[in-house]
Amino acid sequence: MKTLIIAEKPSVARDIANSLGKVPKNGDYFENDSYVVAAAQGHLVELVMPEEIDKKYSYWRLDNLPIIPETFQLKPIEKTKSRFQELKKLFSRKDIETVVNACDAGREGELIFTYINQLVKSRKPVKRLWMSSMTPAGIREAFARLRDGDEMTPLADAARCRSESDWLIGINGTRAVTKRMFGSRGGQAATVGRVQTPTLAIVMERERQIRGFKARTYYRLLADFEITQGGYQGVYQRPDFKKSDDEHDRADRIWERETAERILAILEKKPDADVTEERKRSQQSAPRLYDLTTLQREANNRFGYPAARTLQIAQSLYERYKVITYPRTDSKALPEDYVPVCKDTIENMDGALATHAKKALSEGYVKPNKRIFNNAQVSDHFAIIPTTETPKSLPENEAKIYDMIARRFIAAFYPNAQFDVTTRLSKVEEHVFKTEGKVLVEPGWLAVYGKSAAGDDDASTLVPLHQDDGDPARARTVNSEMCEEQTKPPPRYTEATLLSAMEGAGKLVEDDELAEAMKEKGLGTPATRANIIDHLVREKYLERERRDLIPTGKAELLLDFLQEVKADALTSPSLTGEWEHKLRQIEEGRLSRENFMREITGLTRDIVEKTKNFEETDENATETSIISPSDGKPMLENARRYKSQDGELSIYKVVGNRKLDEPEVQQLLNERRIGPLEGFRSKKGKPFSAILELNDENRIRFVFDNAAGDGNGEGEKIDFSKLEVVGICPKCGAKVYESVSAYICENSRSEDEAKKCDFRVSRKILGRDIDKAQIKKLLEERKTDLLPNFWSKKSKKPFSAHLILKDKGDIGFEFPPREKKKTAAKKAVKKTAKKE
Repeated sequence: MKTLIIAEKPSVARDIANSLGKVPKNGDYFENDSYVVAAAQGHLVELVMPEEIDKKYSYWRLDNLPIIPETFQLKPIEKTKSRFQELKKLFSRKDIETVVNACDAGREGELIFTYINQLVKSRKPVKRLWMSSMTPAGIREAFARLRDGDEMTPLADAARCRSESDWLIGINGTRAVTKRMFGSRGGQAATVGRVQTPTLAIVMERERQIRGFKARTYYRLLADFEITQGGYQGVYQRPDFKKSDDEHDRADRIWERETAERILAILEKKPDADVTEERKRSQQSAPRLYDLTTLQREANNRFGYPAARTLQIAQSLYERYKVITYPRTDSKALPEDYVPVCKDTIENMDGALATHAKKALSEGYVKPNKRIFNNAQVSDHFAIIPTTETPKSLPENEAKIYDMIARRFIAAFYPNAQFDVTTRLSKVEEHVFKTEGKVLVEPGWLAVYGKSAAGDDDASTLVPLHQDDGDPARARTVNSEMCEEQTKPPPRYTEATLLSAMEGAGKLVEDDELAEAMKEKGLGTPATRANIIDHLVREKYLERERRDLIPTGKAELLLDFLQEVKADALTSPSLTGEWEHKLRQIEEGRLSRENFMREITGLTRDIVEKTKNFEETDENATETSIISPSDGKPMLENARRYKSQDGELSIYKVVGNRKLDEPEVQQLLNERRIGPLEGFRSKKGKPFSAILELNDENRIRFVFDNAAGDGNGEGEKIDFSKLEVVGICPKCGAKVYESVSAYICENSRSEDEAKKCDFRVSRKILGRDIDKAQIKKLLEERKTDLLPNFWSKKSKKPFSAHLILKDKGDIGFEFPPREKKKTAAKKAVKKTAKKE
């Protein structure tokens, strides 16, 4: 009799077959006298959709909600149905005695196998293979410790509950909210879900903070001091400063101009300063080993990789190259019995890290350490570390991620880095100025990253005090400066910072027990967070602008509506916290699957009822600045639209996945036309520009031109009489007009070949909008103002430049002179200010 082994992917099946004595291939699977090794292709089975349960659910009607099946039925996924049928035949073979679940060791891998096993109706005993390393030795070790299938029942129950609860909330919530938000307007769907919607709410909350931010002016005072050995710069420190709830308050910020000017007047007299200083030895421990979220976050910061791309690369390093351990982990620790394994791994290190690896072993750095080896902090899997396999000829992206993992692994065992930190206070009368110097004296783990005690670029040294400076020491004030600055709003989320917010969403939850679950799991899991972000982008809730993630009008409309409906369970991170906490209890056998699903069913009914019964009334509406032409009164704003008080006029707030703001709606109502406007998104998520017009029934329609043409100067005829003149063409002397997508010469559409002109300036150049005022200046003066925020395609960095007209009328860049490099003293000041 034989054992059937089901892996999650064909590549894993191949590795298992090779590790079990090179089991020969037989078609799409591997077989010898003892084993049949076959593979799924990820998920092969899914829950049946509502329209397959009953044809009446083919139509999205509120009356048919909620949809709550008595039992959840399964079906093969259509595109991989043939693979499922192959596995079904293997399950039914009479010579198969036992089945081994070798899918990924975690909740999702358990679900993949459980659904296959259920749909093929197998009654054969099941064993569980639990792997954390894909090396031959790691696979053979896992086979020596096969788990009994019954041990995995709690994990399988949690996996089913996750899948079925997502179905209930996703299907019912999406249908209910879509019908109430968009009614019969086709082509738009408001998808909601237990993870995606609270994640979206986090991004939207940040966007509202940015919009509502009011900058405050503050002043900083800098003073240059001279002592025997040279000069240094100090930053004024407020004597009355105390930390408060004001996140923008700092010791070096003066909020009253009069106070800053009064102190500056004293400094301008160049009095001497009394100088004292304190030197301390500080230590910095090595960063902990990587979990997936930290790896994704740092790869996004360093290389700009989206989270999904980092996961893809890490999965390749694990499965194809076998040089790292299982990457889909939320742990930063290793098992306490892993010290010998780590020594073997470090011993096999070669290349650029060989020297550091040898030192770690020769100096005895690899030893028990609770920051590294801690059973209490190991979940389904341990931290991501290299395997004993030596990488050979890795592609560039894989090499970068492997180096991050391997370097972090070796550095974790090294001693702390040590710095000498000098804090110098220069007191002018009663006013204190602070200067900090920091010198690396023992590199410790920083040596693995190429840092040394001598000549370190990050060191900010201070000229030392000398006996000639007196006792107590005195310094001469030689220069002073008052800097006027403004507070800045919080930055938009990037994938890196959003991953952190998703991982640590427990801070948004008040209940301590739920927060503990969130601390470990957060919103989503390490394996799913990247897909959640990508899904929000695909559904046009978020858009990427360089590295920033920006919520769309559709996102704002959805969250405003959910707030009106009071469907807090869909927007609050506490929903995910509660679910993750209870799913964990199911995994641990402390909560029954039946109780969990009973609660989810009740929650589903509540969401549907609140959405169905919600009534948009004037009580929920707020007055706007838009004056309606129908009654001359301010229009009202509710969750979906702007509405006149006499009920005669109604304008949807979101058109083409772009929210119309109040001044735009006012202009549209007054002139019956507005534009060209940027920022619309097609059903496929592509950006476009358009003019909006109101027809006779006060319905909005899009108006396009083809200013871009087909790339050969050909395009549809444009009615220039409806466009605004912005200047005279530098090539032919004709008029230049502002169209939807560009500023174009009227002769660009001339039928007379002798007159035809190709002058055209896009409304967006290298990611930066070019406004009408700058185009007018370019045409009149042949040069714009200095424009910031162009985005270099080569360096992936922003830059500033003037747009200029060249001799033949073509467009070019003129760059400003480079700024002189800041002195080391000013760098030190900047670092000091940052720390405070």
